[in-house]
Amino acid sequence: MNSDSIKLFTYNTMKILVADRISPLGVDFLKKQDDFEVVEAYGSTTEELLDISKDASAIIVRSDTKITKEVIAGATQLKAVGRAGVGVDNIDIDAATEAGVIVMNTPGGNTIATAELTFTHMLCGTRPVVRGVTSMSDGLWERKQLKGAELRFKTLAVLGLGRIGVEVAKRAKAFEMKVIAFDPYLTDERARELDVEKVELEEAFIQADYLTVHMPLTKDTKDMVDEAAFDKMKDGVRVFNCARGGIIKESALVEALKSGKVAAAGLDVYEQEPLPEDHPFRGLENLNLTPHLGASTAEAQESVGVEIAEAIAEVLQGGRIRNAINMPSIDPKDLLTLQPYLDLCHRLGSFARQSAQENVSSIHITFWGGIVDFDSIPLTRAVQKGWLAGIAGDGGINDVNAPHKIKSLGIQVEVTKSSSVVDYNELIEVKTLSSDGLSRSVKGTLLGKANDPRIVEVDSQAIEVRPVDLLLVVRNVDKPGIVGKLGTILGDHGVNIANMSLSRADCGDLALTICELDEEPDEEALRMLEADPDIMEARISRQG
Repeated sequence: MNSDSIKLFTYNTMKILVADRISPLGVDFLKKQDDFEVVEAYGSTTEELLDISKDASAIIVRSDTKITKEVIAGATQLKAVGRAGVGVDNIDIDAATEAGVIVMNTPGGNTIATAELTFTHMLCGTRPVVRGVTSMSDGLWERKQLKGAELRFKTLAVLGLGRIGVEVAKRAKAFEMKVIAFDPYLTDERARELDVEKVELEEAFIQADYLTVHMPLTKDTKDMVDEAAFDKMKDGVRVFNCARGGIIKESALVEALKSGKVAAAGLDVYEQEPLPEDHPFRGLENLNLTPHLGASTAEAQESVGVEIAEAIAEVLQGGRIRNAINMPSIDPKDLLTLQPYLDLCHRLGSFARQSAQENVSSIHITFWGGIVDFDSIPLTRAVQKGWLAGIAGDGGINDVNAPHKIKSLGIQVEVTKSSSVVDYNELIEVKTLSSDGLSRSVKGTLLGKANDPRIVEVDSQAIEVRPVDLLLVVRNVDKPGIVGKLGTILGDHGVNIANMSLSRADCGDLALTICELDEEPDEEALRMLEADPDIMEARISRQG
């Protein structure tokens, strides 16, 4: 594996399609780069988008433009899609992943704007400010009718304690609210640090005086707040959603608002946007609606626009990959340290696949020694890319789609970090299990200050060989004369042996010979080797 497999994208004059309006500062940043052609195509129809994206290396969107599987399939040079914002509902993540296209967002740029809008909704749902403003404009004075409540000492349930949820919790604490939180990824330590009480989802429903959601829309969060959830809540609860439409079930909320179960609610997001004119939400006096304004501040728009422009530029120029949705982000400094291990893993994956040949049901990757302290995800993906290198066509494999393609082959991947003592500072094993029960394995390490890669064991037989681009792997009866036969046959066919490594288990058992070759033997040479009754296996293994 060369450096281009990690630095995925290096091209001359790459086209960046800005499909939705972002901050002019972000567009100007891209235009100042010598190797980019920036095309602004706001408000394009589906047909126009399909046409202008054909030769795009990257597409930048907000929430309006849909990056469908058809767009991804037609954009044959596409390397990255950037979302100037958090949600990526308008991007087909599965199609992008299968095509090896990185999808990135800007999770931090609109955090404060969305948190402040959430709190605005909470305040307007507590004091009837909106009706007060409207009635004053109509010439009315409804002072006695417009009584509200106070936030102080009320319990706020925050569903999802990510960046925005944390900022909402901080503001609630300043208003002397009790904050409870449900988040599957929230640790006890983090909850104590934020001075919030960690609870289960049902308990959040039961305790809440106020409830706000700050989660992505997934199959697990779809309709999370439904009829059953409202039944568990206190009478007069107040509910808010500035995250994603569909987390709160709309029909259930309508009935809860009508019945008084929910005293007031505030929404900025909807299952269908724009909200239809005849939607039942529009007729409810105890519901405040805003048209998806979460990120609509000058500061937030400038921040996410510049952030996504910088991220796209960095990726296309072979630098850091940040805030990727469908692959791990690797800092260039970490990449420099990992590079020799990534190369080794790629070559071990390639060798293992060629050893196993077919019907593989699972790949087991084990790390020993100092390498267990590294993030195993990029190393595992390097093994997967090596595995796919000889069977996936014309080089369309990268860190994004390798796991998807391995899974599509019906192969499970298991990773273990072992604390067992080994004879090397670091050791990596790739073991395969076939559907017929056959197990094959290869182990490798890096040697010396130069971090030279070595295969040090094949199928439990110790050996030391460089995993160069072209290897001849031979299993033969352990008897005199085999090495001479190999040398003679290869020499007669003009093949030079650069190096040769020998191994055997016990005297008389099958021996293992691996030769580093300068040239690839022709079919006749391989047939002569395979025809020898003392040679059980003779195959070429390509690691490049």
